[in-house]
Amino acid sequence: MNNKNNIQPQNKYLLPIEEAAHYFGIGEKKLRKIVTENLDSGFVIQNGVKYLIKRRQFEAFLDKTSSI
Repeated sequence: MNNKNNIQPQNKYLLPIEEAAHYFGIGEKKLRKIVTENLDSGFVIQNGVKYLIKRRQFEAFLDKTSSI
């Protein structure tokens, strides 16, 4: 049995783009744009061609942002 799917997004440290888009209510295209514009911001980890978002750091980024 795969326990990976049983972990809720709010309990994960890293979220893939698709899951982060759903969790934060942001479209995938918009989220990909935010990620590519903020690669050195500290909330993005690149694993090959896949981007992962550090959930707590991205939440802090959103708290400081007035519009996206």
